[in-house]
Amino acid sequence: MGWTIGVDVGGTFTDFYALNEDTGAMRVAKRPSTPDNPAHAILAGLDELAHQHDIDLAQVHRLSHGTTVGTNALIQRRGGRVALITTRGFRDLLEIGRQTRPHMYNLYKDYPPPLVPRQHRFELSERIMAEGQVLQPLTPPAIAAAVAAIRDTNADACAVCLLFAYINPEHERTVAQALRAACPDLNLSLSSEVQPEFREYERFSTTVLNAYMQPIMADYMAKLETSLSESLPAATFGINQSSGGLMSPDSARRFPVRTALSGPAAGAVGAVHVARSAERANVITLDMGGTSADVALIRDYRADVSFNREVASFPIRLPMVDIETVGAGGGSIAWFDRDGLLKVGPTSAGADPGPACYGRDGTDPTVTDANLVLGRLSPDGLLGGAMALNLGLAQRSFVPIASRLGFSVERTAHGVLGITVANMVRAIRTISVERGHDPRQFSLMPFGGAGPLHARDVAASLGIREILVPPAPGIVCAEGLIVSDLKEDFVVSHRTGIEDANLRQIREYATGLSTNAMRWFDAERIPPEGQNLELSLDMRYVGQNFELAVPIMSGAALTPDSIPDAIGLRKRFFDVHETAYGYHNPHDAVEIVNYRLTARGRLHRFEIKKHKPNGVSPQPIGARPVYFSPDASVESKVYERSSLSAGQMIEGPAIIEQLDTTTPVYPGDHASVDAVGNILISLSSES
Repeated sequence: MGWTIGVDVGGTFTDFYALNEDTGAMRVAKRPSTPDNPAHAILAGLDELAHQHDIDLAQVHRLSHGTTVGTNALIQRRGGRVALITTRGFRDLLEIGRQTRPHMYNLYKDYPPPLVPRQHRFELSERIMAEGQVLQPLTPPAIAAAVAAIRDTNADACAVCLLFAYINPEHERTVAQALRAACPDLNLSLSSEVQPEFREYERFSTTVLNAYMQPIMADYMAKLETSLSESLPAATFGINQSSGGLMSPDSARRFPVRTALSGPAAGAVGAVHVARSAERANVITLDMGGTSADVALIRDYRADVSFNREVASFPIRLPMVDIETVGAGGGSIAWFDRDGLLKVGPTSAGADPGPACYGRDGTDPTVTDANLVLGRLSPDGLLGGAMALNLGLAQRSFVPIASRLGFSVERTAHGVLGITVANMVRAIRTISVERGHDPRQFSLMPFGGAGPLHARDVAASLGIREILVPPAPGIVCAEGLIVSDLKEDFVVSHRTGIEDANLRQIREYATGLSTNAMRWFDAERIPPEGQNLELSLDMRYVGQNFELAVPIMSGAALTPDSIPDAIGLRKRFFDVHETAYGYHNPHDAVEIVNYRLTARGRLHRFEIKKHKPNGVSPQPIGARPVYFSPDASVESKVYERSSLSAGQMIEGPAIIEQLDTTTPVYPGDHASVDAVGNILISLSSES
């Protein structure tokens, strides 16, 4: 089988997780990211794996990649030059939007300007009606005029968004055929392919975002594939999607908008894998890196999926792992706002210059500097000492704000961590308490390079009693790429009342999606034993504005008998509605608005290997003073994570160090190592 490698490119570090499927051997690596060209860090990391861990890159048969290239292009507004073709009368839809303010109490804040300037939006005389019938045919002169207008813009990409194209895509396909013939180098995004669902504003926005990212992603994928084909001659490549599954590089070129949350989604998949190994079905994840922190809720080993998100203030309607992001990372900068209050983030020092302690001309105090000042990070540096940290520079960066507050440097650093924790707690409440879930019934799983450093304070604030630290916390996103399946989502929009008279139609729509999924399985060469289908229906009460995703079935095959009768469908909707809103009305009419089918192709089957306790007590490698409170330090034993084994116990105060992160064990807390290498920290009752 050889090696499988997962590569997650973050804002500060690029992480590598390599697994030998013959022996079960695991190797990890971590390198500073290269924002100008992420491929440089990837290639350097592969060379490091080969030389330091004796991995023959010719034996790597798959590389899975989580990328932020498309998202960064959107955030930094450096995507392609986009033109738009739409139905006559809908030219200004992108600016009109939903006619709501982006911030309720800020009369000056506005949405970002459309990515397509008005002079590059062109109307087409055609009209398809809500049932798919053609009201106004598409004529050759109209097509020729639109094609000529697009050619004159010198656009890199074109979005084609016609009214009701999700019901009948005939006109969009005709326009695309003409554009491909006249402009063969033009990137095309059709709304009927990118997001074939109702709600035209979100469909238009998602399609335009896809077109905007296409030139950047196509260029990146071409360069990366060329480089990787030389380094990994026998490997196939997979790109992670925001919904938590892999797609081919060709699909990534066509639909880069699907990678908007590529890295965080991989973290959620990796967290599910770790949760299974620890036999913890319900966990809340805290993925804290150098720039931001992502939190997600996992129930019964499944991460929730949402369909309406905003990325860089633009609405996207696509299936995405339900992740809440807050600007709280190791590089988040502490600063004073105009109100005179101390804030932390969302501005980050990033990878360059980085925190002040990196010694790269950064002078602003950051979360990483605070952890170093408080003794939680080793002055010997990160990455096993390969990346030096300068305590003096970290202390110096806090002097200005400490003087302004009238506090010591240590108390100020502790306060910065408190603000950071409060920001993350607020994000966790959004995906738990505000959605009807009690966080006290979950374990907290921190990962990312900075997650374990702050997990204890986050858990105590939420009343969570247990912290689950994975074996390689800083590499969980890369690990998630290793265990990810190939994935494709199919959807069809059709309002259907849930009644016995409509049951045949409901089953026909569902089985029609199944036919498409089977074609995809054949195209991807997924064997029958690796195939899985998941059907859900977007349902709502008649008259409601928004719908809820209701799971219907999961299995190897979908048949008409897989769909419950009308009573069963209504009951499932009531259960989901009760969980989301705390009530349901069993008498009101219910309807389906979208049929969704997710096809998964399993690439690997991983066995979780357990180890027996050896009866040996853990041995510290040293000790240092650590500030767990703002007023006084406590002498704390320091342990090397790689020396710990199953069954061993550690009592706080202690610090556990490893290549990719540091885990503090607070005074009174107890840490134990389980049979697969996870650390389980039980919080003291005083917390």
